[in-house]
Amino acid sequence: MNTEIEKAFSGFYELYKSSIPEKDHPKIADAYSLVCEMFGDTCWESGESIVAHSIEVAQIVVQEIGLGAETVIAALLHNVFYQDSASKVLENRFGKAVASILEGMAKINTMGTDTVELHSENYRKLMLAMAGDVRVILLKIADRMQVMRHLDSQSEAVRIKISVETSFLYAPLAHRLGLYYINSELLDLCLKYQNPEPYNAVAIRLKETDRERASFVAEFVKPIEEKLTSRGFSFDMKARTKSINSIWRKMQTQKVEFDEVMDLFAIRVILNSEFANEKSDCWQVYSIVTEEYQSNPKRMRDWITIPKSNGYESLHATVLGPHEKWVEVQIRTRRMDEIAEKGLAAHWKYKGGSGSSDMEKWLANVREILENPELNMVDFIDDFKMNVYADEIFVFTPKGDLRKLVAGATLLDFAYDVHSGVGDRCVGGKVNGKNVTLRHKLQNGDQISVDTANHQRPKLDWLDFVVTSKAKNRIKASLNEEVKREAENGKEILLRKVKNWKIEYNDESIRKILKHFKLKLAQDLYYNVSIGKIDPLDIKEILVEKKEVSAKQMVAEVLPKDKVQELDFSAGDDYLVIDNNLKNVIYKLAPCCNPIFGDDIFGFVTISEGIKIHRASCPNAPQMIERYPYRFIKARWQDTKKKTSFQAIVRISGTDEINIVGQISHVISKDIGVQMRSINIDSNNGAFDGTLRVFVNGLEHLDFLMNKLKGINGVVSVSRAD
Repeated sequence: MNTEIEKAFSGFYELYKSSIPEKDHPKIADAYSLVCEMFGDTCWESGESIVAHSIEVAQIVVQEIGLGAETVIAALLHNVFYQDSASKVLENRFGKAVASILEGMAKINTMGTDTVELHSENYRKLMLAMAGDVRVILLKIADRMQVMRHLDSQSEAVRIKISVETSFLYAPLAHRLGLYYINSELLDLCLKYQNPEPYNAVAIRLKETDRERASFVAEFVKPIEEKLTSRGFSFDMKARTKSINSIWRKMQTQKVEFDEVMDLFAIRVILNSEFANEKSDCWQVYSIVTEEYQSNPKRMRDWITIPKSNGYESLHATVLGPHEKWVEVQIRTRRMDEIAEKGLAAHWKYKGGSGSSDMEKWLANVREILENPELNMVDFIDDFKMNVYADEIFVFTPKGDLRKLVAGATLLDFAYDVHSGVGDRCVGGKVNGKNVTLRHKLQNGDQISVDTANHQRPKLDWLDFVVTSKAKNRIKASLNEEVKREAENGKEILLRKVKNWKIEYNDESIRKILKHFKLKLAQDLYYNVSIGKIDPLDIKEILVEKKEVSAKQMVAEVLPKDKVQELDFSAGDDYLVIDNNLKNVIYKLAPCCNPIFGDDIFGFVTISEGIKIHRASCPNAPQMIERYPYRFIKARWQDTKKKTSFQAIVRISGTDEINIVGQISHVISKDIGVQMRSINIDSNNGAFDGTLRVFVNGLEHLDFLMNKLKGINGVVSVSRAD
């Protein structure tokens, strides 16, 4: 066996013997023996040893995810499983759980991922369904981490395919599960292979400035270390540089160069504190740091008093260090640091988990999180929400200011809590960097920014979802102000109209109008006029005594004088004469009833479209007469011998005879004066119904055509459509 592989396993043994129960050590050694027996020094085409790959995946499972013996054994054996008849042999030798995990891995590996970037959430759900045991997903993430670390040995096409899969599928899964180190490294490696130029540029600049940063950190931490040591604290201090991907994204979003990125690294103070003393110890260290260096209070973050909804706990202080440079200092305990880095796995550990039953509880919890239908990755993990009080929540402004709201408060409640004007103009916002609507309910620890627009005004339905009294009172007040503004505008409109009509307008007139529209206040009347709900002409109808008005007088009140002069009143002022040539653009045939020459007709004066000509039998006529009787004018056709085409709609039904459509078309085509625009026939259970759109010269011509259609064999009914 290759000595390098033996050395790798020896290092792995030193790692797992301290975290895996001793009773499971022989099974892990047995799994290693089987892998060596199966593959020996065999390598893939890329030149990588299969056994070395298996050891590295198992090491990630132990060190960076924190899973138990069964998953470690499956990690060592996941390539053995693909050999013939391996499933039953492995189950007998290592147990059903290990075999089940390996079967899940095999299923996932059959997935085609060509369109993963378009349907990543669906792929995530499919992976979970195929995997069965959640440990399969965690093992697959570990496997992908190892593959990404050795991607240099693959061809360019393979590198691109695998890195795309990783960025859209495996990195978000790692983030959702709280595997923050893994997520960060995966995203760095994805950038390296998908966009090598910016990756290399940032990596080179980090390397070039490494000595400078190390020198600065040493100078910065020296006085802090001395004070902490003198006061008896047990601690570690280290500088954590931002990941390459994070630096690059910040350069892109803020449109700055590398040297202008303010928080390239943070100084982390990790305390070895007893659980009962954690908070007080952290605050004492915070006091020591801010005594030594000037702090920026606007950049202070207290995630200890109220942890983030994903369980993150830490004190952040931004201080002015040597050479006038701002530095972020993160103060936390060993427990807090593990939870910050390993998320859910550390939560299980610090809840006192020991043995398989606790591990199963944790894995069940992971499945619940993975199956959550929400698309966001980790913002709200219900099992780890840190609600201080059931009836209160604490949220933060973009500057980090803490605000207390009642439980159930929405983004709009927060906007009104900031300022009444902000609430009135709120159109949405962001919660933890994600766009949300006004109705979005807030959770403990949310960081919120509000978007406003000058055109926005409070809406009545806002009162349906806000919960704070401040928001409700302000919305009501703003709505009243809006009503007053509209009412003033409506009053001006109505008084101007009344003056033009030369109608007396007094208290008695107002009472008469209010009674008619069943309103209580004059303000309500003016408001409805302003928003167009009440037409001033309707008010005129109420105030003016009923008297006969000729068609010409009616038109003269609505249309400009020059337009009235174009109309034909040759039959007297009481009738508008309609030329069947329809050359006059002041009136149009109404499409709701399609009048044709010979129909009894009337005119209806509209506000913006001139005069519409309707059939007397128009289905809309009763409603129009009831609402706007003063807009009706009598009309008649001009008696002329000229032929003009009018559109008519004919309904036809009967039994579904052979070639019925052809017979109908034949009858229409034989009539030289008829033009057919469309024919639509539907047949069902031996019967048919149809609609014909035709152009005819007038009513007599239409009647003649309908009689012809009735004579077709199989036609039962022919009628004109309204």
